[in-house]
Amino acid sequence: MRGSVTRQLALAGAFAALTAAATPAAALEQGDVLVRLRGIAVVPTEDSGGISPDLQGASLAAQPSVMPELDFTYMATDNIGLELILATTHHDIDGQGAIGSLDKVGETWLLPPTLLVQWHFMPQSSIRPYVGAGINYTISYGEKASSSLESALGGPTTLKLNNSIGWALQAGVDYDVGENWFLNADIKYIDMSMDADIITGGTTRKAKVGISPVVFGLGVGYRF
Repeated sequence: MRGSVTRQLALAGAFAALTAAATPAAALEQGDVLVRLRGIAVVPTEDSGGISPDLQGASLAAQPSVMPELDFTYMATDNIGLELILATTHHDIDGQGAIGSLDKVGETWLLPPTLLVQWHFMPQSSIRPYVGAGINYTISYGEKASSSLESALGGPTTLKLNNSIGWALQAGVDYDVGENWFLNADIKYIDMSMDADIITGGTTRKAKVGISPVVFGLGVGYRF
């Protein structure tokens, strides 16, 4: 009896394996639209310069942020995709050097729409790695100086960050989990550096805030 059950299980396993092997992957095709929703960690990597004219020993440092991200990819061919990434992230800005004791000196929101051209290596497979390169334009809004910075500078202070334009690189992989659903893992590097004005009364101080983040993403996607 036990031998019969073992043979039946073995035959069932072999049949399942043959069935899986015979089931074709849901291949990418020209005209497909991929929509992904990711959770992303945005980790700045670039150092900032001093604050001129009188605080050269001080600098500003944007802190990491975790937020959702939505992106859309249009497959121009079976291998080439055009991806538009939409997200907005909130970042605290900490003081370093001569103003390091102030900890948080400001905050800002960043809106960095990014357009990438991708190459999908194995569009016929259920596991599809890709790489991409493109351009990023970052808009800063909602900037605010902290009360500790205002106290240190002697009065109400306005913080302004200029917009930034730069290049972006990407690598990732999609993994099918259904006919149209797939999982996604993605990493990007974005060239991003912003000029900052710190205005207190009639005094304007200037600094360069280097951000250039590495963006780690995990999420789910759907193919239309």
